[in-house]
Amino acid sequence: MEKPTIIGIAGGSGSGKTSVTRKIMESLKGHSIVLIEQDFYYKDQSDKTMEERLQTNYDHPFAFDNDLLLQHINQLINRETIEIPTYDYANHTRSDQTITVEPKEVIIIEGIFALENEALRNIMDVKLYVDTDSDIRILRRISRDVKERGRSLDSVMDQYLSVVRPMHLQFIEPTKRFSDIIIPEGGENMVAIDIITTKIRTLINE
Repeated sequence: MEKPTIIGIAGGSGSGKTSVTRKIMESLKGHSIVLIEQDFYYKDQSDKTMEERLQTNYDHPFAFDNDLLLQHINQLINRETIEIPTYDYANHTRSDQTITVEPKEVIIIEGIFALENEALRNIMDVKLYVDTDSDIRILRRISRDVKERGRSLDSVMDQYLSVVRPMHLQFIEPTKRFSDIIIPEGGENMVAIDIITTKIRTLINE
């Protein structure tokens, strides 16, 4: 069986990764494609107290269960069905619910640390980094967290300055060097998205 085409899409919080991913998937209509979101793979914390769980830094690579993610990607490569975990943000641990995912010809792995893990990078055919200015990213994050998650402006700003920004500079920004293509300004860059989807179609048809 032919190996699925695997695409990694990384970038900071609010960079526009989701928009890029959605537009790539729309451009590949007619092909069997699945999106694997790295956020589903936060580590299980059921063995910790709630106080310990509340200390979790979700913007650090250690927050993710990349071993399970890699195992699942390899299962999809071998044409096996997987059960993706889901995360209970209210209780800060993995939930009992899973999502059944069938093998597809294109697999997109999307997340802030999609390019951070070497083993994951090694199985990717195309590696993308969505590069958006920090002022735009923080404004998008404020809009999302205040409007959709009911958070206060002060809490969003405090988290950004104390955790999100330093983690981005230390762990996320450096993964840019591993990318094949850097996409400035996210989903608004249709030229880059057209080039990428053309390349993906070529890989699918090889």
